[in-house]
Amino acid sequence: MSKTITVFGATGNQGGSVVHAILADPVLSKEFKVRGVTRDVNKPNAKRLASMGVELVTADMSSAQSVAPAVQGAHTVFLVTNFWESMSADIEISQGKAVVDASKAAGVQHLIFSSLINATEASSGRLPNILHFDGKAAIEEYIRHSGLPCTFVLPGMFMSGFETMIQKNPESEPAGYTLALPVDPHKAITPLFDAAGDTGKFVKAAIKNFPSQSGKRILAAADYYTIDRLISEFSQVIGKPAHAVRISDDKFKSFLSPAAAQELLENMKLLEDPGYYAGESLDDSLALLEEKPTTWKEFVEKNKHKWA
Repeated sequence: MSKTITVFGATGNQGGSVVHAILADPVLSKEFKVRGVTRDVNKPNAKRLASMGVELVTADMSSAQSVAPAVQGAHTVFLVTNFWESMSADIEISQGKAVVDASKAAGVQHLIFSSLINATEASSGRLPNILHFDGKAAIEEYIRHSGLPCTFVLPGMFMSGFETMIQKNPESEPAGYTLALPVDPHKAITPLFDAAGDTGKFVKAAIKNFPSQSGKRILAAADYYTIDRLISEFSQVIGKPAHAVRISDDKFKSFLSPAAAQELLENMKLLEDPGYYAGESLDDSLALLEEKPTTWKEFVEKNKHKWA
């Protein structure tokens, strides 16, 4: 009899990638029946998953009791939380804890959480406002203390985020593209990650290497890129000049909504020091993969039209 894996955010970037990876895997597709958690089972993405044999459920993550049906009878749970929906670390943490408590009560045997580092701790308090990192780190800590068998997959910087950050130059300037960030393009290093394409590859590694990876972190990124390398490879693929320029902190913040400005500024500063993963190597994580992750060049090639 096949086991059930509950995938939160089943119609989103990360959860959707996990669902597709399991369904496409000759071993896991036989081993697991997929239950996808989504807010609206009637939206087109959800209906598409249902047509592929995914059991779809809605879940209220406000309490362990209300989320219980989503994890009932599940062997494995993939949990992703959404800070940006509420812009509140407290809400994100309470939702994460609710799923953890429900999973423990349901006898879940493996919880895989999409986590991030504690940026406040890693920066010795210099970057205290990266709440979407610290909230996930708090949930990770809670999971570790829960006694649930667990693995943590830490997504790198989404390649898709650069679709809006790399801007076409205005007509008054020479043709090409500019990436304007409040960091030194030679020093800032980002672990790039195709969330929609590759989350499933790393989560598959967590499932297939369980329990040997139990309690461990898997860093989900294709490679470390300096901003200079990122923009150089972008230029090569697009076939037009592209440059990275350093701008002032205030200028960068002026492009953003006031609610998110300081958080996203500090998120960029993290790339310079102490690093997105606080300097940890990707080698051990990449060695677990059965399929190569998408490179930045491959991502740009596939999404050229978005910068047209």
